[in-house]
Amino acid sequence: DGVNSVKVLSRDQRCLPGAGATEIELAKQLMSFGQQTPGMEQYAIKKFAEAFEVFPKVLAENTGLKANEVLANMYNAHQDNISGINAGINLEYDYCEEMDVVERGVYDLYLTKFWAIKFAVNAATTVLVVDQIIMAKQAGGPKPRKGQADADDD
Repeated sequence: DGVNSVKVLSRDQRCLPGAGATEIELAKQLMSFGQQTPGMEQYAIKKFAEAFEVFPKVLAENTGLKANEVLANMYNAHQDNISGINAGINLEYDYCEEMDVVERGVYDLYLTKFWAIKFAVNAATTVLVVDQIIMAKQAGGPKPRKGQADADDD
């Protein structure tokens, strides 16, 4: 929504590379961090990194491109740490092509990304906390009376 974008830009002028470039770079950095992390935590970190792949996948599928092909090409482009950081999906063609989004002027608002990630992490954390509480509680219900036969046994 254009009005909201102008409103956000009046508060904070920071922008990030768009067209999936930011999400793939975050996923790449998190995967690298997950590889270095020992123990069971590495699996959670890697799954968190995979969650960032959803946005480029959706962009690819909405334009009729193969999501797996787009992700593979974007990861290959992001392996070059100097120019690859800005590699995003070029949506103007019917085939998979990456572009330098900064050179082309394709940006996303920083605050939009910040709050989207923050709310998604908070929602996932809340679900996990509620699940832990449910798993920790024993099943309740009334205790059976001792010495009396159950009326349903007849």
